[in-house]
Amino acid sequence: MDSQTSQSSQAPQPPHTFQVDLRGLVDLLSHHLYSSPRVYLRELLQNAVDAVTARRAEEPDAPARVRLFAADGRLRVEDSGIGLTEADVHSLLATIGRSSKRAEGLHDVRSDFLGQFGIGLLACFVVAERIRVVSRSARTPDAPPVEWTARDDGSYTVRTLPHEERPEPGTTVHLVARAGAAEWLAESRVLALARDFGSLLPYDVRVGDEAVTDLPAVWDRPYPSPADRRVALARHCRELFGFGPLDAIELDVPVAGIRGVAYVLPSAVSPAQRGGHRVHLKGMLLTERGEQLLPDWAFFVRCVLDTDSLRPTASREALYEDETLAAVREALGGRIRSWLTGLAAGDPERLAGFLAVHHLGVKSLARHDREMLRTMLPWLPFETTDGRLSLEEFARRHPVVHFTRTVEEYRQVAPIASAQGVGVVNGGYTYDGELVEALPSVRPGTVVAELDADTVTAHLDGVDAAEELALAGFLAAARARLEPLACDVVLRAFHPLSVPALHLDDRAARHEQARAQAEEEADDLWAGILGSLRGSAPRARLVLNHLNPLVRRIGSLHDPELIGTATESLYGQALLMAQRPLRPADSALLNRAFIGLLEWATHGESAQREPTEGRAADDE
Repeated sequence: MDSQTSQSSQAPQPPHTFQVDLRGLVDLLSHHLYSSPRVYLRELLQNAVDAVTARRAEEPDAPARVRLFAADGRLRVEDSGIGLTEADVHSLLATIGRSSKRAEGLHDVRSDFLGQFGIGLLACFVVAERIRVVSRSARTPDAPPVEWTARDDGSYTVRTLPHEERPEPGTTVHLVARAGAAEWLAESRVLALARDFGSLLPYDVRVGDEAVTDLPAVWDRPYPSPADRRVALARHCRELFGFGPLDAIELDVPVAGIRGVAYVLPSAVSPAQRGGHRVHLKGMLLTERGEQLLPDWAFFVRCVLDTDSLRPTASREALYEDETLAAVREALGGRIRSWLTGLAAGDPERLAGFLAVHHLGVKSLARHDREMLRTMLPWLPFETTDGRLSLEEFARRHPVVHFTRTVEEYRQVAPIASAQGVGVVNGGYTYDGELVEALPSVRPGTVVAELDADTVTAHLDGVDAAEELALAGFLAAARARLEPLACDVVLRAFHPLSVPALHLDDRAARHEQARAQAEEEADDLWAGILGSLRGSAPRARLVLNHLNPLVRRIGSLHDPELIGTATESLYGQALLMAQRPLRPADSALLNRAFIGLLEWATHGESAQREPTEGRAADDE
């Protein structure tokens, strides 16, 4: 008995069927799957165009038209497509997720369809409280028309209609606006949306009497001359993106079924700003934000194109990331790369104008493409001590191409290095340091070296040993004052004479300063750990210019306190000249030196006045 009870309790239960709350599903679609209610019209156009495509696959001479009529919060969409039978209605319209585009019977043509997910019609519930579909199948012309009516509460009814209700094959969809959504079914709004989504559709689509399609596409039209073509493309760009392009790049990738154009932006943009490209799929606008369409380096163009090979996501508002998209991205990048090399070879004036605005994008490409770096070497501009030059020109002038890794380092050494005849490239800007280091790979024999404090100091003239010995006391006092800042003091003679002092450090010195500061601020445990990391990193140095008259006068001082205050002032002034960020200790030093000099100046003036005032009192 117990055994039988146990076996009975373990018997498999019959499966249950998922229940769908249509209201909840509509909310999910409107707030999460789709970005805006406007997509309802795209889904209606998609269904109509796919129906026409399906009928033409079986009847090549069948009519191909879609008509939309909007008035008083209602919309009617008619197509001359394949139509539905009563069985199709129950199977397709009333089953969420099932699509005729995936039916085995249509396997041979389903790649021509726009939709594949079986949820498009539900998008209409975002703006409509009731959907009525009247359809007559072209496959069974003797079957009566069928009517399917659904409400947003999840209920629907199906009935057959007299033949006169739909004499010809095709489908008519009727929408009744839900409360607060009537504006989406207004004729002007419907026309604007239809033109935005369907301007490249291959069939005759109209809203009332107004044409929606505008074929052939602007890039496929014949023009009397290249100049007329450029004018037409520029006008198209202004209408579509709101700017006049520097140039237009043809995008023709037949193997991927892509035709379109890339418009070059007239002003510079940040590399982090991803482009919003317009992508049409078989004529239907898929997205206006196709960010993953082009390589990251091509941020200086905005594209519009039509394709039949890329896959949409379920919401049909983005591209599905797969191997096909990766191949298309590479191919489109190749078209833009070819355009650049073509300019370099045949139109240097246009290339110079382009690089004046978008050199950053080309530098980004050249980092990974040695052939592009070699091609663009005579054209790409860099900031150097000889002015704004290409690396090719700079390397011809200097046997060693020195560069700095940061803008701050460049500002420290540029005036001094230039006066000493040392050529330096500012590698602190985006991509510049990487390209300078890559220079020997495309220009054999070029010597590239990072400029550090030791190199700069080595190019400065030394001071006569006797003169430096005479200043030993001054230098000792100056070094003692800057010792807490981990900064050495050295004496050199260099030009320009107007520079009294030069602050030099490198990344290793800054790392050591940061480590020492963190050690001071840490608790005992972390201070011990940071202390164990202390190495023999080079220290920063304050290079005093022995040719500068002010330094000579300061060197003649004998008061250690006054020497220390003057040294701190020179140190602070050198930091400010280099435009270096100030540490809290540096800011405190500047304040202390400024106040110390004021006290010294006012004290000296008071000492000069006191004897005179005393004599005046005696005379009285």
